[in-house]
Amino acid sequence: MDKSAIKYAFNKTLPVLFGYLFLGSACGLLLYEAGYNFIWVFFISVFVYAGSGQMLLASLLAVQAPFATVAILTLLLNSRHMFYGLSFIERFKKAGKMYPYMIFSLTDETYSMLCSTTLSKTVDDGKIIKAIALLDHCYWIVGCVAGALLGQLLSFNFAGVDFAMTALFVVIFVEQWKSFKSHIPVYAGIICSVLCILVFGADNFILPSLILTVGSLIALRGFIEHGNTKREAVKVCQ
Repeated sequence: MDKSAIKYAFNKTLPVLFGYLFLGSACGLLLYEAGYNFIWVFFISVFVYAGSGQMLLASLLAVQAPFATVAILTLLLNSRHMFYGLSFIERFKKAGKMYPYMIFSLTDETYSMLCSTTLSKTVDDGKIIKAIALLDHCYWIVGCVAGALLGQLLSFNFAGVDFAMTALFVVIFVEQWKSFKSHIPVYAGIICSVLCILVFGADNFILPSLILTVGSLIALRGFIEHGNTKREAVKVCQ
């Protein structure tokens, strides 16, 4: 893979690196406590790679949940990824033969990174998105394996480490706020989420809020693109 693309992607994904090392460690520890050593954790991280879905898997494996239960709960938990993928169909085609992998590797954090990454004048966009997806996946694998090894070698309390996910999204949120002139997507996401929490409750608001947010963004697409275009024009003039 192109070295310049790797370097560009690495600089962009540093927040994900630190977040995944902590979150992955927590997930690896949970899997170890469920009876799976670091070798199993490695393969689970390679082939499952679902973040919160993998956390759920650790809990379900611990209680020996039926396969159907695992499949249904994972589908419900990660159904938001269908909405993520719809907005990247054309861009993922630039990845060529890695198109299926790009679909597989679209986690919440990778999606956020791809949204906040603007086109580079010196590096091919297809190479950049492949590098971002691959690096994020590697970060998660390293974090999970490290957690399983720590669980095997040491004994300490991991309570609260999952707050790293919240901190990671705060960093990504701030970066996107500073990168884009139009803040309509931010306002739309906040308003739709709050409304859905009030209507559906904290346990059931994610999917309805995503549907409502996507609908709002489609309706307001013209205003969003106009705002970002104006910012780029200002940069060129400067």
